[in-house]
Amino acid sequence: MMPQEQYTHHRSTMPSSEGPQVYKVGIYGWRKRCLYFFVLLLMILILVNLAMTIWILKVMNFTIDGMGNLRITEKGLKLEGDSEFLQPLYAKEIQSRPGNALYFKSARNVTVNILNDQTKVLTQLITGPKAVEAYGQKFEVKTVSGKLLFSADNNEVVVGAERLRVLGAEGTVFPKSIETPNVRADPFKELRLESPTRSLVMEAPKGVEINAEAGNLEATCRTELRLESKDGEIKLDAAKIKLPRLPHGSYSPTGTRQKVFEVCVCANGRLFLSQAGTGSTCQINTSVCL
Repeated sequence: MMPQEQYTHHRSTMPSSEGPQVYKVGIYGWRKRCLYFFVLLLMILILVNLAMTIWILKVMNFTIDGMGNLRITEKGLKLEGDSEFLQPLYAKEIQSRPGNALYFKSARNVTVNILNDQTKVLTQLITGPKAVEAYGQKFEVKTVSGKLLFSADNNEVVVGAERLRVLGAEGTVFPKSIETPNVRADPFKELRLESPTRSLVMEAPKGVEINAEAGNLEATCRTELRLESKDGEIKLDAAKIKLPRLPHGSYSPTGTRQKVFEVCVCANGRLFLSQAGTGSTCQINTSVCL
């Protein structure tokens, strides 16, 4: 029996009958083919994406200064040509090119809102297919020099122009009172003040003057026409004064028919005509005053 040390040495000095073992490292077979396929597909997608990006940049006209008709300048954005906004537009100032007009077009309406710091609407302008509406505390129209032409608020409406002309065929209807220093028609046109269902009152602390310089002055009513002066007098100053429809008093058929009459006044203020005689005939025709 060999000692243990000799056996170990003998076994280590014995030549090995087996060759060196080789281990293969990598991807082989169908896995390798799938990997090449995915790499090729990724390269194709990269090329397509690059081509689409170049095409979009070319079509949209992307440059260093902006995109298409949109240019980025030191003062803001400059947009040339027609533009369409699908969402609300927020801007501090919108202006057209020098010498060109600025147009706003919409299929329904154009709304302009003025907001405060809490995004509450203070002033609103709506231009729709049927009406133009403006909402605000006050509405003013001024000239270039700053002169007020028109102003409207909850208390009053002010017309600052020197002349207000109404061109409607039916004139102007005022449901309430109107205060003006002068009401005048255009030259060679008629002026009519009419109240179809109610009364028409003209008042002035220093007098009311009605003047027709080149025509007639007519006052027509259905029931009574009253001329009243509380502290003064009523003066009819004309070369001829005609009262064609005054009632006639009775006359004596045996007397001479004359074409001269005298104007008589009843106690109630009624006027009537009485055939003139050698003396006053008003006492004979007192029955007209009843």
